[in-house]
Order: sequence, then C-alpha cells, then structure tokens
Amino acid sequence: MIQIDKLCKRYGESTVVDDVSMVIEPRTMTTIVGTSGSGKSTLLRMINRLVEPTSGRVLLDGNDTTAEPAYLLRRRIGYAIQGLGLFPHRTVADNIATVPRLLGWSAERVSARVTELLELFQLDPGLYAAKYPHELSGGQQQRVGVARALAAKPNVLLMDEPFGALDPIIRTKAQDDLLGIQRRFGTTIILVTHDIDEAFRLGDRVAVMSQGRLLQHDRPAALLTQPADPFVAQLTGSGDKSLKLLSLTTAGEVADQGIVTGPNVSWSMSLRNVLAELVWCGAAAATVVGPDGDPIGHVTLASILARGRQAR
Repeated sequence: MIQIDKLCKRYGESTVVDDVSMVIEPRTMTTIVGTSGSGKSTLLRMINRLVEPTSGRVLLDGNDTTAEPAYLLRRRIGYAIQGLGLFPHRTVADNIATVPRLLGWSAERVSARVTELLELFQLDPGLYAAKYPHELSGGQQQRVGVARALAAKPNVLLMDEPFGALDPIIRTKAQDDLLGIQRRFGTTIILVTHDIDEAFRLGDRVAVMSQGRLLQHDRPAALLTQPADPFVAQLTGSGDKSLKLLSLTTAGEVADQGIVTGPNVSWSMSLRNVLAELVWCGAAAATVVGPDGDPIGHVTLASILARGRQAR
C-alpha cells in the first residue's frame, strides 16, 4: 500500500504539488492524468525520492520512505520513463540486469531472471540478449525498459509516460502487455499519462490533477458519472457517456451463468467491443471464455443495451 500524505513541492514561490493526499491499494494500477504542468510527474518522482518533498510524506506499507537512504529505496521500486532510458552502450541483457547486480545477486540468479523476463516479453533470449538498444524497434525497446524496471521483483512500479513515444498500434499492444504483467505479478503500479483514454483503460483508479492539486481520485466510472470538478468533467468529455461506460466494463465482470449459441468472446473484452461483435454477427448472445479458453458464462445483446440505457 502507498499512502501519500499532504505532499507538497515548492520551488521558490512556485508550488508544483499542492497538499496532495491519496491511498493506493496494493496490487492495483493507478493512473495519474492532467495537463502539462499539473504536477503529475513531480508527484510520481517524490514517491521514489528522485524529487524530495518540501513537506508531507510517503508511506510504503506504513513505513516512511525517508527512513532509508534514497538510493536504497530506488533499488526496490521499479521506474520506467518515456524514452525508457536504456543504456546505449550496454546489451539488452546487461540493461535488464542493472538493479539485480547492484543488489548483489549471484551471476546465476541474474542470468535466470534476464532469461525469464525476455521470455515473458516474447523476446527470444538467444536473439535479443546480446543486442544493443539501437538494434531494437520502438516496441521492443519499450518491453526491455519495463523488463529492466521489473528485474529485481519490485512490489511497486512507477511509470512516467512510458508509451508516449510509441505509435498507436504498438501503444495498444504495450498497454495489453502491461495489464497482463500486472495481473501476473500483482505489482502495485502508478502510471502518469496525459491521455485520458489510456488512463481509463489501464487504471483501477484514476487521479486527476490540475495546477498541482488533486481534483479527484476514483474509479473510472465514477469520474465519468460523478465528476467532482468542472475540469474533471471537461477532461472526461461531456457527451453521451453510455459507450464510454461500456468500454470500462469487461465481459467477464458481468457474465451470467450458462453457455449460449453464438460467438465466443474473451473475458477481458469490453462490453463496447462485445456489442460491436454481436451486431456484426447478428447474434443475440455470446459465450464468454476465460484466460484458459474455457467457457465461464454468457452475455446478451439485451443486457448490454440495458446497461447503456442506464448510463444515460
């Protein structure tokens, strides 16, 4: 658990982060969104003390982060940024091994962890371990950057606009990869983005910042239906919210028991996409299959449309 308690950062007369407090539950993903200069990146960097707070405190599982040297704190918190910051003169394997070696892991343990992560990110160790960053595509560099951040098995991963430089197709795949990694390891992730759609897609909770202040920190659906501030309402959009809400709910979350005649849809597919699939196929219902491909229930066209009407 991460507790941010009345955190402030001032540079002279300028207040960059202004009295921010929030609690981030373990094994969840929180996204922080806001305009340029809203203080979101500074807030993130105060968690691992790349930026020291002017006042306030950060607690990790109840322990004040100032109770240990900052460099030791950073070794147990993963950190990934836009551009990824890969060391250009080091191979992929050496980049990933950076923190485990600083922590004194044995060569055998480091090698096994590098191989495990490369395979996890679908990068053949035999092909990619000895490559240098300039020999990789943007998407491959992104995966190596996240692998390096996860190498020492941190409980917390901080990400500052990690997908900002990727083209839309690669960006969507990278988001899918991150969701899969988070579900597999149960890592507590805080991700800064300027993209509200990305924030809603990835975040269990979304924090909206403006001019250094935290305006709202809640589930995406709550921000959409009950914005606490006019800026939040403007950021989330003021039009028909029914399709947006459907995009935030997965088939697995609302599946009813039983198998029906119709197409199969993944448990992780949004109801918005299921609706499109049913309309395209001319079907009245779909069977929902879990991660292992086994049926777990069904959803109907009528139930999805009813949810859309409720959203209005």
